[in-house]
Amino acid sequence: MAAKQSKAKKTTTHALPVNGFEPYKLKKGEEYMNEDQRNHFRAILKAWKEELMQEVDRTVDHMKNDAANFADPSDRATQEEEFSLELRTRDRERKLIKKINKTLDNIDADDYGYCEQCGIEIGIRRLEARPTATLCIDCKTLQEIKEKQMA
Repeated sequence: MAAKQSKAKKTTTHALPVNGFEPYKLKKGEEYMNEDQRNHFRAILKAWKEELMQEVDRTVDHMKNDAANFADPSDRATQEEEFSLELRTRDRERKLIKKINKTLDNIDADDYGYCEQCGIEIGIRRLEARPTATLCIDCKTLQEIKEKQMA
């Protein structure tokens, strides 16, 4: 029974921001951020960006096609609030697309996967959780602590 449990723990998958991608399988003795790893993250980022761009198109279509001038003020207010929420979400996604583009540029310049503050490896698993990460976990933790102290 214990052997089955440990085997199950080894085969758990990590959640990636884009569906359809398998976590990168490290090979023994493999160099960090080699061409295969860069290609893996490039593909994830491009697919993620494509998903976000499709959401933008859906929002534009939705707002064009579903906009109505309701006679009831409550219905009008509900629709305006819905559109406002959708636009706020798209604005956040627009900023994320900018981050994705910057990250793709970093991959192309071989600057991807290393902490912007201390220069150490960010790590494959952290990058799979957040492909646009620019800080290692220690520097990110310190940044969050400082932010909490400032608030």
